[in-house]
Amino acid sequence: MTREKVELGRLLFFEKRISADGTVACATCHMPDRGFSNARQYGVGVEGKLGVRNVPTVLNAAYYTSQFWDGRAKTLEEQAQGPILNPAEMASSEERVVRVLGAIPAYREAFRRAFGDPAVSLDRTAKAIASFERTLLSGGSPFDRWRFEGAESAVPAEAKRGFELFKTKAQCVKCHLVDEFSAPFTDNKFHNIGIGMDRKKPELGREEITKEPKDRGKFKTPSIRDAALTAPYMHDGRFNTLEEVIDFYDKGGHPNPNLDPDIFPLKLTPGEKKDLAAFIRTLTGRFPKVAAPEMPR
Repeated sequence: MTREKVELGRLLFFEKRISADGTVACATCHMPDRGFSNARQYGVGVEGKLGVRNVPTVLNAAYYTSQFWDGRAKTLEEQAQGPILNPAEMASSEERVVRVLGAIPAYREAFRRAFGDPAVSLDRTAKAIASFERTLLSGGSPFDRWRFEGAESAVPAEAKRGFELFKTKAQCVKCHLVDEFSAPFTDNKFHNIGIGMDRKKPELGREEITKEPKDRGKFKTPSIRDAALTAPYMHDGRFNTLEEVIDFYDKGGHPNPNLDPDIFPLKLTPGEKKDLAAFIRTLTGRFPKVAAPEMPR
């Protein structure tokens, strides 16, 4: 990762012209002022096509061991190619990417600075976008200042109670990991909590990738850092508030044959639910403020 690749990736992150109708860029769904998500249930692609998944934030995506809700991409580079080629997102092709970007002198120069020569390719485009995404890191939240720096006043009493519940009665920490030295708030694994299993045709989730029946209905554990900024929630965007998410877990998810054994009724009190939500809101961190650049011509 170099400064030149990051700068090229920043431009490409906002570049709509490589999409089939010239209207969609990475930033169309991963909006910087929305915590790099889009505040809608689903993503919206070319010609207004609706996607089938809620848009995950790209904040801290560099720390994930797989990308997308079903983990079908192992790297950010692989992930960056996905939306470009997806018919429901940018609906583009390598030929279009090369043709559009290669016709713009400023891009040819940017590719030369980043890669040593001006050749444009889908692979290089994805590498540059991935380099930029690796700079989109969030940290220094009120929770971090309290937990790791000893700043007692950074977190209110209800959030401290919520953190204790998070580790104990609410069982959240079994998947949203935190310990004495780190707090990724994800286990980078896949779990069936019942979301999508209540449809007429249950969602396969991770099974679509592994072809293993044991993975039916499993989706990736997202980090809950910055969750207060990225509503709606779950892989299908069905919940608009943190309180709705907590209620879902409190009821024990949705029963199905593959339900994770760690999902069961929690019997939380109304006060405990409020404390949990207060804790999650302390996980909003500091991250780069990215403005739309002037696009190359």
